[in-house]
Amino acid sequence: MTPSFTEQDDLPLSGITVVSLEHAIAAPFASRQLADLGARVIKIERPGTGDFARAYDHRVDGLASHFVWTNRAKESLTLDLKHPAAREVLARLLQKTDVLIQNLAPGAAARLGLSYAALAADHPGIIVCDISGYGEGGPYSAKKAYDLMIQSESGFLSVTGSPDAEAKAGVSIADIATGMYAYSTILAAIIQRQKTGKGRRIEISMLEAMVEWMGFPLYYAYKQQSAPLRAGAAHATIFPYGAFRTGDGYRVMLGLQNEREWGTFCAQVLQRPEMKDDPRFASNALRSEHRTELQQVINEIFGRCTCVEIVDRLEAADIANARVNTLDDVWQHAQLQARARWAMIDSPVGRLPSLLPPGADADNPARLGPVPALGEHTEAILGELGFAAHIACFRQQGLI
Repeated sequence: MTPSFTEQDDLPLSGITVVSLEHAIAAPFASRQLADLGARVIKIERPGTGDFARAYDHRVDGLASHFVWTNRAKESLTLDLKHPAAREVLARLLQKTDVLIQNLAPGAAARLGLSYAALAADHPGIIVCDISGYGEGGPYSAKKAYDLMIQSESGFLSVTGSPDAEAKAGVSIADIATGMYAYSTILAAIIQRQKTGKGRRIEISMLEAMVEWMGFPLYYAYKQQSAPLRAGAAHATIFPYGAFRTGDGYRVMLGLQNEREWGTFCAQVLQRPEMKDDPRFASNALRSEHRTELQQVINEIFGRCTCVEIVDRLEAADIANARVNTLDDVWQHAQLQARARWAMIDSPVGRLPSLLPPGADADNPARLGPVPALGEHTEAILGELGFAAHIACFRQQGLI
């Protein structure tokens, strides 16, 4: 593993300060992308407990897996936002803030005076990104929203899973989609501010982020046409396109895109060239219609071979394929190792591996800073803001 990149002043977002009132995944994932690019991200957390994602599990040497993933390179400031003295701390902090991100309960930030409308007069350049489940206005605006709820509301579950049962995505896909739209829109707002000198409000809803990702199935089912069938790890409309088990117990994912590849697959992979002209399989539509029969043929042939043999045949035929890897396999993935995509970061429990952000390389590094302990930077930040003499009192009052 390569050493972590050191902090640099010439990263794209160096000099940008982000304050984030964040918890769970969507907002922390967005702000972590900004931190990777060099922004200073100050994460405000509840005194005593912090971001509740810190307690999701203890799988990373005692730290929570979600928290380690989404919170490197940030500073943790504990602050009770409901305490009367918090307003003065926030007021001073906002004087040096370029971007404010929040995914508090609907309306909570506005009640604290942290809406764009309340801040813009005194901070005309500030960018405020509000992240919520369903967006402001409408009958769902106050409805609680978690990742699985949005997977359900967006229709994602209706096209994911097996024919007899829907299945959620194995990762927080709605949170990730939301975080990435927040991140990219914040970058656009920073560029726009360079042109106009003005900040803006950004509103990102989890529902809208996921419905955007549902574009293909929505259009496929346009005007009440039938939706794509749930096909498990196979493709709903293309066959063969999915996972097939080999004789040594592994599964190989493969995908055919056209009739040329079908002919090559029959000749070189199945080693049954005559199947190319079988009337049951003469087009993708027919192969999909007769997928049960075709799957039996493929399973029989693959079942006599090892995973390596099948992958070698698919590679020689230039047909897209992949092993169905376990998570242990991914940690050791030869391609990630060869490209030196793992680095090391610091944390409260010591050094931990961390994947380099996509797009980062030696010439365009990312800042892979430590995962912060709860409140680790509270005293330093308060000192910067001129509150050094008040820290002991603040602790007594339960403000920090």
